[in-house]
Amino acid sequence: MLKNLLIRNYVLISELELQPSSELNIVTGETGAGKSIMLGALGLLLGNRADVKVLFNEEEKCIIEGAFDISGYDIEDLFEGEDLDYETQCLVRREIAPSGKSRAFVNDTPVNLDFLKKLGQRLMDVHSQHETLMLGASSFQIGIVDAFAGNKILLGEYKKLYKEFKDKEAELVEVTRQAEESSKQQDFNTFLLSELEDADLQSGEQEKLEEDLKLLENSEEIKSKLNQMVSILSESDQASIAVLQSVNKLFDGIVKYSPSYEKLRERFQSIVIELKDINGELEEAEQQIDYSPGKIEEKRERLSLIYKLEKKHHVNTIEELIAIQEDLENKAGANSDLFEKIEILKTGLVKLEKSLREKAVKLSNQRTKVIPGIKKELESLLKEVGMPNATMHIHSEPTELGPLGIDKINFLFSANKGISPEELKNAASGGEFSRLMLCIKYMLADKSSLPTIVFDEIDTGISGEVAFKVGKMMKQMSKNHQVLAITHLPQIAAQGSAHYFVYKDHSSKRSVSRIKELTKEDRVKEIAQMIGGEKPSETAIKNAKELLEINE
Repeated sequence: MLKNLLIRNYVLISELELQPSSELNIVTGETGAGKSIMLGALGLLLGNRADVKVLFNEEEKCIIEGAFDISGYDIEDLFEGEDLDYETQCLVRREIAPSGKSRAFVNDTPVNLDFLKKLGQRLMDVHSQHETLMLGASSFQIGIVDAFAGNKILLGEYKKLYKEFKDKEAELVEVTRQAEESSKQQDFNTFLLSELEDADLQSGEQEKLEEDLKLLENSEEIKSKLNQMVSILSESDQASIAVLQSVNKLFDGIVKYSPSYEKLRERFQSIVIELKDINGELEEAEQQIDYSPGKIEEKRERLSLIYKLEKKHHVNTIEELIAIQEDLENKAGANSDLFEKIEILKTGLVKLEKSLREKAVKLSNQRTKVIPGIKKELESLLKEVGMPNATMHIHSEPTELGPLGIDKINFLFSANKGISPEELKNAASGGEFSRLMLCIKYMLADKSSLPTIVFDEIDTGISGEVAFKVGKMMKQMSKNHQVLAITHLPQIAAQGSAHYFVYKDHSSKRSVSRIKELTKEDRVKEIAQMIGGEKPSETAIKNAKELLEINE
C-alpha cells in the first residue's frame, strides 16, 4: 500500500505530501483545484512519459516520490528479473530535470520506464472515466477467473513449467540455427578436410623438401666441385695428401734430435689423418650425388602442393596446416554433437509440453466451473450500483498454449436492456466501467492481494441510495485493501477512513494547489457544502453529521 506520497514542483503543485490511511481515503475539492493533477503525478510515478511542461518552476527539477509497503504482494520475481534487491518497504521516485531529462529510481537504484510500468501495475490500480487499463486486458480477465477458482498454486506451477518450456524452445531454435549454419559449411569443410588428409602432411616435411630440392637442382655443380676437391687431395700428381705424407717422412730424420720435433710430428700426423677422413667423405658424397630430373619434378610438385595449401588457408608453415586439419576434424564432430543435442531437446520439449497441457487442462477445468458463479454475482452487484439491466457474458474458448494456459477469456458487457453484450472497450462508458471495476474488485477483495486502488469520480451518473451502496462497497473493500476515491458525492465521502481536501491557494503571486487532511469538524463542513452548496443550510449540516455518524 501507499504509505507516503510526495509531489514537488509539478504543474500547480509547489510541494504536496500526504500519508494516506491503509483503508478508504476520500479526496474531494472544487473542479480545477488539482485532483486530476494528483492523478497525473501518480501516473508519472507509475511509468507514464514525462513532459518538461509539467514543471511548476521551470528552473527546478520535479520530484514525485511514493513509499510503498509491498509485503504480501508476491512480486519478488519482478525484482529478481531485473536483478534488483527486494525489500518490503519500496521507494519509487521519478525526477524530471529542467532540460527535459527524466529519470526513475526504485530503492535509489536507476530503472527504465518499462520496468517502472511493470512495477506500477502491481503497486497501484488507477481507474478513471477515461481509462479502461487492466480490465480490458485478457490476462487480467483470466486473473479474475483464477482468483475465484483458487488457481494460485496451480497457476504458479504452470508458469514455472511454461518458462522452462519456452527457455528450452529458445535453446532449440538457437541450436538448430547453429546446426543449419554448420551444415551450410559442412560440404566445404569436408572438401577442405579431404584435401588436407589426401596431402598426408608431416611435421618438418616442408623444410626437408626445400633442402633436398636445393641439392638436386644444383647437383651438377656440387658433383663437379666435389670431384675437383678429391682430385686435389688425393689423385693429382701434386695431391695434397701425398705431399703431406712426404713431409711426414722428413720428420723421421729429425725427431731423434729433440722431443719438440716429436710433438710437432704428432700434431702434423693428426692433420694428415683428418684430411684423409675429409677426403673419404668427399668421395662418398660425390658418389651419392645423382642428377635426376624425375626426382626434382617430384619434389617440386610436392612443395607446390604445400605452398598452394598454405596460400589457400592463409598460413606460412606446414604445422599450421596440420592444426587447421585437426580443427576441421573437430568441427565435423561438433556438428554431429549439435544434431544429437537437437534430438535431445526435441524429446525434452515433448515431455514438457505433455506436462504443460496436463496442467493447462486442470486450470481450464477449474476456470470453467467458476465462470457461471462469477457472472451471477457480478450481475447482482451491478444492480446494486445502479445498473439493473446490466448483463455479463464471460466467453471462454480454447487457444494455443500460452503463458496463462489454453484459455482465451473475454468479458462481454451490456449496461442496457435489449443490447447484446460487447467487449468492454465498446460497451462501457467511463462511469459504467468504473462501477463494473468496483464490483469486480469488491468480489476479488477477499480472494487475492490487490494493489492500492484509485477510483477517479466513480460516482458519475449515480446518486441517492446507489451512491450510498457504492460507498459501502468501497468501505468494505478497504478493510483488506487500500482505496483512494476522488468523489463529488457526500454519500461516498462520508464513508472514508481519512478525508483529504484539495484546494487552490491564491495568497501568493501565483496560484498553487494544496491538500489537507480534514478534521471531524472540517469534514462536517465539507460534506455539508457537497450537499447544499458553498453556504449550506442547517439541514445540510445536520444531514452531513448524520452521514458521518452512520458510517463511524
